[in-house]
Amino acid sequence: MHSRLREIVDQSGDRLRISVALNTAGALITLELPDQPDAPMLVLDPQGAELLTSFIMSARLAVPYALPDEDSMRGRACRLRLVLGASPLIEVRQPPTGQPFAIPVRFWDKLYAELCLVVAHTRDLGWQASMSIH
Repeated sequence: MHSRLREIVDQSGDRLRISVALNTAGALITLELPDQPDAPMLVLDPQGAELLTSFIMSARLAVPYALPDEDSMRGRACRLRLVLGASPLIEVRQPPTGQPFAIPVRFWDKLYAELCLVVAHTRDLGWQASMSIH
């Protein structure tokens, strides 16, 4: 497997696109909101995707209460933050711009399931990358 592309569609028809691609460092996971203005995009390494997966479950269990932010400083650094309100969301920020990538609550369950699969696939992609470099 060299790439993987899936779309999550919510009840209003909005899409969250998840793709996985092999690069020289292993695998990169891209999340895109193609139906929003400027089509926001987030690129994570496997460790960041695994952290996001765990944070989604923690957020599901925490709402309506706050949850401490989580930081990933290794690889493609990011900060995960739960934003409470009438419609909670998870905000992911990455340097250098720090522009937030917002994941609305309506995507959390399906994204959690998809990221569980993605993390498993990235372990295999990482192995393929190391084999092709030798």
